[in-house]
Amino acid sequence: MNPYYLNQEFAMSDYRRWFVPGGTYFLTLVTYQRQPILTTDEGRDLLRESILDVWRPHRFKLVAAVLLPDHFHLMMSLPTGDFRYSMRIQRIKSGFTRRWLEAGYSEVEVTEAERKKNQHGIWQPRFWEHTVQDEDDLHRCADYIHWNPRKHELVKRVVDYPWSSFHRFVREGHYELHWGGECPESLKSTKPSWGEP
Repeated sequence: MNPYYLNQEFAMSDYRRWFVPGGTYFLTLVTYQRQPILTTDEGRDLLRESILDVWRPHRFKLVAAVLLPDHFHLMMSLPTGDFRYSMRIQRIKSGFTRRWLEAGYSEVEVTEAERKKNQHGIWQPRFWEHTVQDEDDLHRCADYIHWNPRKHELVKRVVDYPWSSFHRFVREGHYELHWGGECPESLKSTKPSWGEP
């Protein structure tokens, strides 16, 4: 079973975190002090292993994703009756942290309070979540994910960014190859934080 395909199930949203069985969620994970470690060869490999380790026993559909040097946006759709996106994200983060440290890579020094909580200088302690409301919201979230490397000026064309589900979306006919030459209309009228401080 491949977790990488577009799901058409949706759930209601609110400012608070909703635990909607079978929901679809937009999530943002940010590295501690915005360390640019995620798009390194090591970072990509360790994150992939961590995602697969969680996906095998706790299936989900990775609807869309983009990996930037210091943060990771994804849309995750859960099986019917399952609302445990938070558990999956925490396990992905902890699995990555464990692998990163076991491989001997460095971490940023944390505060005394964070150290007492056994936190490491790899990820920010929390993550940002938005419950996808409907089909329009799903398209807006996908547009944001795929536009993100262009927004951060990592590339001049969305198609040139390698660590994104954009290429799969093009193959499946959701986008034209040269989509994203300018900010998508779907993102011009709304200004949520998307979990990026």
